[in-house]
Amino acid sequence: MVSATMVKDLREKTGAGMMDCKKVLTETNGDMEKAIELLRERGIAKAAKKSDRIAAEGIVTAYVTENAKIGSVVEINSETDFVGKNEEFRTFAADIAEQIAKKVPSSIEDLLAQKSIKDDSKTVEQVLTEKIATIGEKLTIRRFERFETDGLVEKYIHGDGKIGVLVELQNGNSELAKDICMQIAAAKPEYLDRASVPAQRLEKEMEILKVQAMNEGKPAEIAEKMVQGRIGKFYAEICLVEQDFVKDPDMKISKLLEAKGAKIVRFARFEKGEGIEKKEENFAEEVMNQLK
Repeated sequence: MVSATMVKDLREKTGAGMMDCKKVLTETNGDMEKAIELLRERGIAKAAKKSDRIAAEGIVTAYVTENAKIGSVVEINSETDFVGKNEEFRTFAADIAEQIAKKVPSSIEDLLAQKSIKDDSKTVEQVLTEKIATIGEKLTIRRFERFETDGLVEKYIHGDGKIGVLVELQNGNSELAKDICMQIAAAKPEYLDRASVPAQRLEKEMEILKVQAMNEGKPAEIAEKMVQGRIGKFYAEICLVEQDFVKDPDMKISKLLEAKGAKIVRFARFEKGEGIEKKEENFAEEVMNQLK
């Protein structure tokens, strides 16, 4: 059975109308992902807006060594945005970013088991537990990336910790690296270039584009040609080197790099709470439950 909450969720994720959402959810027996695909195939929704699901609080922060050869970016979550602005919490997050850069943990579990670089009488997990006790909220070290290179590592933090970016560059300078970081923060590329896009992701997009074209009344052979034309736009949206440079939209990132004789090796972009569903609080229901 399709509930009103399911319809609301699909509408928020796609921007499609209530009736369209209810219709595709009914057709797909409530399968959210299939419903999103169906809306896209019919040209009703552009894409599943995963960013609409962002709800977790906390901070994304980064650390780069003075020689710019090692860098890290980490997301640490809290229950409320008040804690995200708490100085003790922010200092703890900065310490964790430095720990990752300098102590090379292989996973979250490995990181938690390491001795803290700020107090080697305690593990990172023990320090985390203490912060939970003093701050009074559940805190979670969710994810991190660490880059080490003979080239250059640069970081960028946007929105007081809402977005964090880490970039590894070869044959470039700090100014270019900062521009690339800001590009990634603003334009949200998913992959570096076409070769980085998984075959399954490409096939699924081509399938959706073909159904869209056929739904416009085009014959199969024409639809195929239209897909080839439209797939370039898909690449331009999700591949960093094919995006328009935000500071000069007439120039592609690939041309910018060519002009500077530089190469982007890899990047990481973390957005606070990305992909985490946060429980909606019903305060009236909570009060009623307490009175029972």
